[in-house]
Amino acid sequence: PLTPDPQPPASPALASPLSALLVPVTPDPQPPATPAVSAPSCSIDEEVTRVAWLNRSNILYAGNDKWSIDPRVRLLTNSPAEFSILIASVDMWDEGLYTCSFQTQAKPHTAQVYLIVHVPARITNISSAVTVNEGSDVSLLCMATGKPEPTVTWRQLRDGFTSEGEYLEITEINRQQAGEYECVTANGVSLADSKRVLITVNYPPTIKDVKDAYPPVGKPALLRCEAMAVPPAEFEWFKDDKHRLFGGLEGLRIRNERTRSMLLIDNVTARHYGNYSCLASNKLGISNHSSHGDYHVEGAW
Repeated sequence: PLTPDPQPPASPALASPLSALLVPVTPDPQPPATPAVSAPSCSIDEEVTRVAWLNRSNILYAGNDKWSIDPRVRLLTNSPAEFSILIASVDMWDEGLYTCSFQTQAKPHTAQVYLIVHVPARITNISSAVTVNEGSDVSLLCMATGKPEPTVTWRQLRDGFTSEGEYLEITEINRQQAGEYECVTANGVSLADSKRVLITVNYPPTIKDVKDAYPPVGKPALLRCEAMAVPPAEFEWFKDDKHRLFGGLEGLRIRNERTRSMLLIDNVTARHYGNYSCLASNKLGISNHSSHGDYHVEGAW
């Protein structure tokens, strides 16, 4: 009979029950260092006169004669005790029923083995990076293949939130939900496969840090305006709600960074007295002093 282990049974000239031979493989483009092989073995004895290996209805070997055109298939052993073939670099298309057909002086017999090929989970398709406005709905897709059927899990890297299944649906996304999302697929055959998608959430500026300044005459002053926004805000400074300020005029310097703007007065004089406002804007909106307060530069009394 056909047996996937090296120990033949005591009475080999009888047909065996159906056996299973399990082979894990790694599909391209990540082949293993040693390609997976399968070696179906058929134990026989001196009563056997003719033997052949078949895959479904296709003859692979009849005795020493190779019928298969597949270069991966070769004869491993043809002796009075064993008739074995070897399949190198097994892939998922090799899965199926293999039959050892042998003829004794009495009658023909068959023994069968079912080759099961396990394929590691691999991500085959995943959504590209997404940029949306706050309040929009977002849908991400992650498709995977493998055998057995793999599981697919989405995980937000920042807070650990997880969701099972190929699709991740986010309704009315907010700025706290922006960031990287990781898709992980696994089926227990080898290490899990994972890929990441970046979600960028656009939102209008929110000025979160404004401070008044009360420097004495003759001293420098620093006014700071910090705003959170995506895309980053552009800043403008105004004096007394009407005069836009520019660096280099009247001893003023303006330094803009990604999330903040600083107005520097090198030497406060009487002409600098007044209320200074900061305006932060991007394509989604504007935030200014009208709801977040003014800066006051006054003389020392």
